[in-house]
Amino acid sequence: MVNPGLRDWLMRRVTAVVMALYSLFMAAFLLTHQPLQFADWSGLFGNPWMRLASLLALLCLYLHAWGGVRSILMDYVRSAAIRLTVEVLVILVLVGCAAWSVQILWGLQ
Repeated sequence: MVNPGLRDWLMRRVTAVVMALYSLFMAAFLLTHQPLQFADWSGLFGNPWMRLASLLALLCLYLHAWGGVRSILMDYVRSAAIRLTVEVLVILVLVGCAAWSVQILWGLQ
């Protein structure tokens, strides 16, 4: 059985690595496509692998954000009712952002 603290630590490290690799790729793409044209951008995101990589990076961002917010709430909000309310609101916002990300990446053109 994995210690919950270790699981949270590992989740933040893995999501950070995924986001860093995605950011490095995007920075390299932007630096090598100067001036950036719409055809370059639409060609990049026209590939299903890039949409999948973008969705993975965004999901990692949402998980990373959830871990940080949850840690802050556990450390500083003593009232269980307030903490639970804020956690539920944050979860709803992050799920909404994830759904919106899917709609943006695979929505109607």
